[in-house]
Amino acid sequence: MLIATEILSLVVVVLIVAGVARWLDWSPPLCLVVVGVAASFIPGVPAYELDPEFVLVGLLPPLLYSTAIRTSLVEIRVNRMPIALLSVGLVVFTTIGVGFVTWAVIPGLPLAAGLALGAVVAPPDAVAATAVARRVGMPRRVVRILEGESLLNDAAALVALRTAIAAIAGAVSLWEVGLDFLLAAVGGVAVGVLIGWAAYLLRRRLTDPVMDTAWSFAVPFIAYLPAEAVHGSGVLAVVVSALILGQQTPRMLSGPSRLASRLNWRTIQFLLENVVFLLIGLQLRRILTEVADSDLSGLAITGICVAVLVATVLARIVWVLASGLLRRVLPGWNMTWPEATAISWAGMRGVVTLAAAFVLPADTPERGVLVLSAFVVVAGTLLLQGMTLPKLVRRLDLPAPDPGEDALQEAALLHDMTAAGLARLEEIRGPDDPPDVIDRLRDKQAYRSDSAWERLGAGSSLEETPSAAYRRLRAEMLDAEREVLLAARDKATADDEVLRHVLETLDIEESMLEPPEENPRNPGRELDTPAATAGSCEHLANAGEATSDQTGCEDCLREGTTWVHLRICLECGKVGCCDSSPQRHASKHFHDTRHPVMRSFEPGENWRWCFVDRVVG
Repeated sequence: MLIATEILSLVVVVLIVAGVARWLDWSPPLCLVVVGVAASFIPGVPAYELDPEFVLVGLLPPLLYSTAIRTSLVEIRVNRMPIALLSVGLVVFTTIGVGFVTWAVIPGLPLAAGLALGAVVAPPDAVAATAVARRVGMPRRVVRILEGESLLNDAAALVALRTAIAAIAGAVSLWEVGLDFLLAAVGGVAVGVLIGWAAYLLRRRLTDPVMDTAWSFAVPFIAYLPAEAVHGSGVLAVVVSALILGQQTPRMLSGPSRLASRLNWRTIQFLLENVVFLLIGLQLRRILTEVADSDLSGLAITGICVAVLVATVLARIVWVLASGLLRRVLPGWNMTWPEATAISWAGMRGVVTLAAAFVLPADTPERGVLVLSAFVVVAGTLLLQGMTLPKLVRRLDLPAPDPGEDALQEAALLHDMTAAGLARLEEIRGPDDPPDVIDRLRDKQAYRSDSAWERLGAGSSLEETPSAAYRRLRAEMLDAEREVLLAARDKATADDEVLRHVLETLDIEESMLEPPEENPRNPGRELDTPAATAGSCEHLANAGEATSDQTGCEDCLREGTTWVHLRICLECGKVGCCDSSPQRHASKHFHDTRHPVMRSFEPGENWRWCFVDRVVG
């Protein structure tokens, strides 16, 4: 009962603090650490001990897996140079730099112990960095580099720590260090590939979402434990297996299985990440108790902690900016200076650092001071960098992801998918297929595509777009249907299994009703076609420019109808309404004149559409 109460207390505190932090737009990791520190000195609060084995074996694998399963292999390949330099090169550089600083400021400390602390503080925390990055609107490429770094740097840091601990006990040659790194990398990757493909072959045969989700919970541990048993990197094994499964998930799982797995993993990730930061704060009292046994004065210990913190922060800044200066010999390092500056400051530390500090052997000289230094690095980077990173990003004027560009990419992608679906429908339809069913399928495809295009533009003459009206009306209908179902349940006029199945059907349909959005564009930024979406064709290449004094669709005004969005013909300057509008005058103009290219006539939009080749450019 006591253990259950303590676990419940942790969860409740996490939910309250994280919720308040989000409401105040503060950093949840930092707030949880502060609350944990304060709670550790309150009489009667349980002395939660952060067992390093529990963190490294129980928490780290699922946390890494939940991030890696959502990471694209394509993005890692594209950004492989900066990710490799940060996840391996920077870890080694930080280990050596902080190690020598620690050795210099602590009298009589063996260099191996200093290097061990350097390895402890080397890996930044993925959760803290990417949470801040997304909250302040960093470019997605920067966020992906930080995520890629965090997936691999723990492996390098833990191998370095293992080597340093061995050096504390006795001499370790450079040859043995290199061999240890090689075995860890090869063993981890090999086990990860094996487990990843084995899990893929198993899960593709599972049709029960519950069974599939349960297996997904086991995969990170199945990958981690064998890799560590053969002296490979369990971290690399988890990451590699998750990357393989993430790449194959759309092919191996059904829609319900993907929905169930995604929702369950998001919940587990949220709880684990935030409980860990609360536990970090709760360790301070225990750490101070151990530090009390040191012969060093309080002033000296304070100076040591500050020196280690400064060395840790400066090591990242020096390495990242130096890599930028060497970009000519590092062809894959294609970050801009503002991006590199932001990355150099996004070095918040977290649970792996503190867990690794507790791994230091009990007979390590000045162990309490080393552990306290690691805690100061965690808390200090969360406070110093976590609180100032948003201001730095705004000062650097880094372009935040534009929801308008996202909407345009989504609309273009859904248009191509709709065309492919309709083409397949024409291929497989037979003479006996009911015409009304074919019409319903076509209407459903058109609705999905049109609703994506309706998210663009701000000049609609309608107070509510057709898709928004559909969502509103269908939501009301679903509420009414659910009331009938609940009445049947209360009166026991239908079997409970039947009721649950019908309710699940309603819930799935409700989840597909996207909430209506107002103009999603970033204010003050013109919406051009993103490079990843832009197509090319002869008509787009030869299209000129056109202007018009019209403020609406003249055909709609003449016919007494309304439009959703406006388009302008780049050959004659005719303004017409889009395909989501009732009369579709832009498309009619193309069919009448064969003028191929029209441009959005909405304020702040500059993307074009070719009616002939059906591409946006």
